[in-house]
Amino acid sequence: MATANKNLSNYDKNTIQNAKDFRFGIVVSEWNDHITNGLYSGAEAALLDCGALPENIIRWNVPGSFELIYGASRITQKHELDVVITIGCVIKGETMHFEFVCEGVTQGIKDLNVKGDVPVIFCLLTDNNEQQSIDRSGGIHGNKGTEAAIAAIKMAHLKRTGE
Repeated sequence: MATANKNLSNYDKNTIQNAKDFRFGIVVSEWNDHITNGLYSGAEAALLDCGALPENIIRWNVPGSFELIYGASRITQKHELDVVITIGCVIKGETMHFEFVCEGVTQGIKDLNVKGDVPVIFCLLTDNNEQQSIDRSGGIHGNKGTEAAIAAIKMAHLKRTGE
């Protein structure tokens, strides 16, 4: 559980597989783009820091978080990838829309992982307010995009080696 003013996005590069031989797809929601672009920046910076080549990072944008599922499915059909990161942000409002979108995206990404051959990393902020999302996309709680990138490297390694 996150605590006030704690950055959870620090990692030890020495404990992570070098990413130079992996190909990454990153599908980014355009909705709440002031948040999702921050998450993307964190993911991209971590991948590059861990050795990924810029030409091996492919970004696709989709209109909203619900479309992340289709985007993730299609990017793996179009490109030979080791892993896909899905980046989105849903901020709770006054209607049930929040619950429906969050549940649908969660189940959809889970289904891609169960049925597909390419791991799909879930980087969907589901916050109660905009400030919580800002805090988690490069703010006081770090950057969940960075954390998703580290998970992606580990899953790409698992996919390649089976361990």
